Amino acid sequence: MATRTRRSQRRTEALSRERIVEAAVELLDATGEGGLTFRALTERLATGPGAIYWHVANKDELLDAATGAVVTAALATEPAEPPDSPQDRIRAVAFGLFDAIEDHPWLSTQLALQLSRNPWGSVTPGIFESIGQQVRALGVPEDSWFTATSALVHYILGAARQNAANTASARTLAPGVDRAEFLDAASRAWQELDPDDYPFIRAVAAQMREHDDREQFLAGIDLVLTGITALHLPGEQGRTSRPAT
Repeated sequence: MATRTRRSQRRTEALSRERIVEAAVELLDATGEGGLTFRALTERLATGPGAIYWHVANKDELLDAATGAVVTAALATEPAEPPDSPQDRIRAVAFGLFDAIEDHPWLSTQLALQLSRNPWGSVTPGIFESIGQQVRALGVPEDSWFTATSALVHYILGAARQNAANTASARTLAPGVDRAEFLDAASRAWQELDPDDYPFIRAVAAQMREHDDREQFLAGIDLVLTGITALHLPGEQGRTSRPAT
């Protein structure tokens, strides 16, 4: 009797939409979008395809649901120290998305598709709402809410996507070559460029070698916030700086 009960519980869990989406995220993380098939999903869940189709109509719906689940979790992530200003809350949301995109290599492509083809779905409004509420709390005039929020959202997703691409590329480096060695080689190559054609690149080569991805990401957010503040709240310019650590 106990055995039958356990089997029934496993079957119920496997057939829930939440469990199907969870398994889809696991497959996407392990094998990428190409590895997410209904056949692979049925094998992972030990169920039949009909049971999955009862909850999810097709692969596009499954990808949308997986993206939504990961983004919802990222937006709900609580920082170690509770944010005490709209700027800090924006940074917390940004880092939640940054980490999610780095942890789930397939996510950046799906987010780009969500923004372009499905802005009325749950993902795009959720991201814009999380940032937009804080833009409003900053005191930005209402007629500039969308532009200011869009600037932050597109920077966050674009920079996070590039970082994820860099991380993925680093995994393909030759054995024994780490990130520091790769950046050192790139920096030396920049320094050897023609000084007449590339004076700027040569000047920042050392900075490229020494930069920290997360610090650079946060610095970019602060630049955008400083611009928003300077443009819309001239008397508040000094308040966008990060708290001293």
